[in-house]
Amino acid sequence: MASAPLPWLKPAVLVGGLSPLALLLVQGLQGELGANVIEVVLNQTGLLALVFLLVSLACTPLKLLFAWTWPMRLRKLLGLMAFAYAVLHFLTYAVVDQGLALGRIFQDVTERGFIAVGFLALMLLVPLAVTSTNASVRRLGFPTWQRLHRLVYVAAVLGVVHFVWRVKKDLTEPLIFGGILALLLGIRAVEAVRKRRRVRSTPRHA
Repeated sequence: MASAPLPWLKPAVLVGGLSPLALLLVQGLQGELGANVIEVVLNQTGLLALVFLLVSLACTPLKLLFAWTWPMRLRKLLGLMAFAYAVLHFLTYAVVDQGLALGRIFQDVTERGFIAVGFLALMLLVPLAVTSTNASVRRLGFPTWQRLHRLVYVAAVLGVVHFVWRVKKDLTEPLIFGGILALLLGIRAVEAVRKRRRVRSTPRHA
């Protein structure tokens, strides 16, 4: 049985995806993260979560635009890495920053807009991560599974909003992320319109 093309691709992406976390740990142990370590870790893990989420959303547009199939093999891994970094981002806030004080966390979620949308984005990613297996696709049925996983678009929008609202001064970086997300969603929307038109134009036989 022939091996899959580019067998090194997933391991390389996994190692590359974990490298920023390893670097963050090394810098932390060496005291190179500056005076506000918690803020640096929050910023880095949140940024990485959004980067991997957008890269996972780019897989299908790359296939549509360039007929590349290899990005589709990475979509689940990239999505899971986005979820992992989002969980680390939240745990850094909830455990390290807030000391797991549930009252303060609840107050932040209900009263501070950027925390509320970030928390909602994480909650939307949870069922997607849980149902990312082939067994889940079979159990739910592909149409239901596909509808569920469209929540990733909502989570990505909320993630960008969380980033925009958290940044107080220079909005350049979060707006770049917003522009990339808008482009990716636009490509998907155009393809959806084309697909509907093809279905409508296909002659139906009695």
